[in-house]
Amino acid sequence: MWYAIIMVVGVLVLSSLRQVNQYERGVMFTMGHYTSTKAPGWRIVWPVFQSMRKVDIRVKAVDVPDQEAITKDNISVKVNAVIYYKVSDAAKAVIEVENFYYAVSQLAQTTMRNAVGEVDLDQLLSNRDEVSKRIQMVVDAATDPWGVKVDSVELKDINLPEDMKRVIAKQAEAERERRAVIIKAEGEVIAADNMAKAATILASTQGALHLRTLQTINDVSSDQSNTLVFMIPLEVLRAFEGLKKQ
Repeated sequence: MWYAIIMVVGVLVLSSLRQVNQYERGVMFTMGHYTSTKAPGWRIVWPVFQSMRKVDIRVKAVDVPDQEAITKDNISVKVNAVIYYKVSDAAKAVIEVENFYYAVSQLAQTTMRNAVGEVDLDQLLSNRDEVSKRIQMVVDAATDPWGVKVDSVELKDINLPEDMKRVIAKQAEAERERRAVIIKAEGEVIAADNMAKAATILASTQGALHLRTLQTINDVSSDQSNTLVFMIPLEVLRAFEGLKKQ
């Protein structure tokens, strides 16, 4: 008799054991009321009277599918993102929201569309990290009552209409041409300034122009295929005039 009772109790205890892994927390309910959150280990859950729901508290990476949104300057774009979050309070994640996986995904989609609508296209393309941070802050604040902590949100792709891609390509090409013209003009200004300085030095130094002329003749005459027409500088004639007066 006692042997049978012990066997029944043993089977009942063994069937009541539940294992909570290290990356989980067990939310315990007794007769429908929340009683406690169980840490990792073996836990006894008495059938009929108690139930336990295990919640994974590891960081989750969830892809937010393509969302069509309109920027502040009325340009239609498609954006997608990935959101990283984890459960910080297992009891709230079970009690306060029916399915926090689905709820976080839907909230991220709505928030992403709203965030894109608050910025211009140029801001969206150049300040992607800032837009991602804004989405993360909004989603994190909204999910805090659910016991969910949003670590980060990363915008992955921003797809533009084909006509807008062509416009941006033309704009980038025009910008490159503008910079090339500016750089060329700046180079010409520097070259002209250096030539003016060189001319001033040659004009103010006696015999400098004559030496420069001889150096140029020497450089040109090194190639035998060149035909050289030599023009006597005015300084040379003035030198001969000085000799006659002497």
